[in-house]
Amino acid sequence: MDSDLVEAVSRLKAVFEKRSIPVVFATAGKDLLDDIKKHVRLPGRYRSFLLEANPVNVHTATPVERIQLFPAEDLVREQIGFTLDDNLNPRKDDSWRKSWVVIGRSSLLGDPYFLDTSKLDAEGDCPVYTAMSGTDRWDPNLAASSFVQFLHILAAAMEVAEGFGDADVGVDDEEVFREALAPRIRPIDPAALRAGHWT
Repeated sequence: MDSDLVEAVSRLKAVFEKRSIPVVFATAGKDLLDDIKKHVRLPGRYRSFLLEANPVNVHTATPVERIQLFPAEDLVREQIGFTLDDNLNPRKDDSWRKSWVVIGRSSLLGDPYFLDTSKLDAEGDCPVYTAMSGTDRWDPNLAASSFVQFLHILAAAMEVAEGFGDADVGVDDEEVFREALAPRIRPIDPAALRAGHWT
């Protein structure tokens, strides 16, 4: 992993530890990733993440969102779920793009989080989007300008959430949380803040 990715992963691991939330990062074997690559495009930085910090059991927890990051072992199955129907035929809705790689899901809403591999940058990274499930078409909304920034935003959200405890929160608490999160996202990823997904 490059230094930016190491920093993002370390920050995320640290907040899980600080909040005493069980989490399991492991390693994914090169053979497994080579097999996945036959079905799913893995950008270089995301591949490095899986090799050294495969999210075997990673579920973020905030008052407004719970995100499960998928381990390498589940990536092909998850991707197929968006491209094939229950009978393994191509879905009639063609709004899901081949360049989108599902990396996680909202445990609260079922919405996917996915990389757009058509927008690779010089570091082998790409933006992360989300889209509302259960609609006629997939309408992507920017969650982070890169995978590294996505991990930093998840960590920042988990840090802000620490002050809210584990009790159920009401609408007012959700608004307070979003207002507290916005200034934490601004220095990480101004474009993601403007997109409005997190706030």
